[in-house]
Amino acid sequence: MKYFLFTVILFLSLESAAQLPVSDFRVIWYNVENCFDTIDDPEKNDDEFLPSGNRYWTPKRYYHKLRQIARVITAAGEWDAPALIGLCEVENDTVLTHLTTRTPLKNQHYRYCITKGSDPRGINIAVLYRRDKFAPVGEESIPLRFEKGKATRDILHVWGRVITGDTLDVFACHFPSRSGGERETERFRKSACLTLRHLCDSLYAVRRLPNILIMGDFNDMPDDRNIREHLGAEPLVSSSEETQLVNLFADPKRLKLSGSHKYQGEWHQLDQIIVSRNLLRPSNPLQVQPESIALFAPSFLLTEDKTWRGKRPKRTHYGFRYEGGYSDHLPLLVRLVFPSLLSPSEL
Repeated sequence: MKYFLFTVILFLSLESAAQLPVSDFRVIWYNVENCFDTIDDPEKNDDEFLPSGNRYWTPKRYYHKLRQIARVITAAGEWDAPALIGLCEVENDTVLTHLTTRTPLKNQHYRYCITKGSDPRGINIAVLYRRDKFAPVGEESIPLRFEKGKATRDILHVWGRVITGDTLDVFACHFPSRSGGERETERFRKSACLTLRHLCDSLYAVRRLPNILIMGDFNDMPDDRNIREHLGAEPLVSSSEETQLVNLFADPKRLKLSGSHKYQGEWHQLDQIIVSRNLLRPSNPLQVQPESIALFAPSFLLTEDKTWRGKRPKRTHYGFRYEGGYSDHLPLLVRLVFPSLLSPSEL
């Protein structure tokens, strides 16, 4: 009985989607930098993001942060709200409920999935989706295990149907940071990459040509060994038909800036979107539009870098000084299309 009801709901969801414009399926990845609510979680280290904390995180500043995130998402979507939005550094369900119901995003009726990881500060990973463009079938929060009980964020896996009836598997992740030293922490990211690769291999074992979309803050660069060798994600420009995972953000020539995150005057492409080769095949019903691959960097997201020169992302806090901006990361944007459903003018 439960299976029958689910099938009916899924069919009705996709039927309603068929009556709407379907040529645009935008995907955004965004590390939103410390999006905490103002309520103390006694089980997590969130004290600095309380009204009494050293960042003076008041309800006014909290809701301003949510409106700033909504502004970025709306601007990136342009004429049509994004179909999928991956977010990291969000604290909990409360934050996502407020984001989707108390900002201009409420008009899009987004739903969400979120991890319940063991990060000491309580930050998690989420995927927002439009029900008229993506009908979830299942979700799982996959823990990352390290020696000595090191705690970190889970990998979020969400899979569902798109308008063509095809299954899209989405992985969203936020791998261990470089805090404590890049080399000293490399092994943690290696383990995370191997876990993610195993998850992808499991899909290849049951589907000949899976549609896999991976988005995340990997805290490694596209050319780093963890990404190229342990995850096996090859740059789009050098990938071949035998390549299983293709990194859409490994070619700096495609991007406006040299990275999505700036640290001590240097830009780093820590954020990446990686897809299975199938999403680049001309015969596939769902395809990545290569010319849409972009770092979303409008002028309002940037400010003068008075310390290191040039521009940097306009942050919520710069150090402990409240800046009232957006994030220390820039969003990633890519567009997927359904060729069989496009009019000749859209091809």
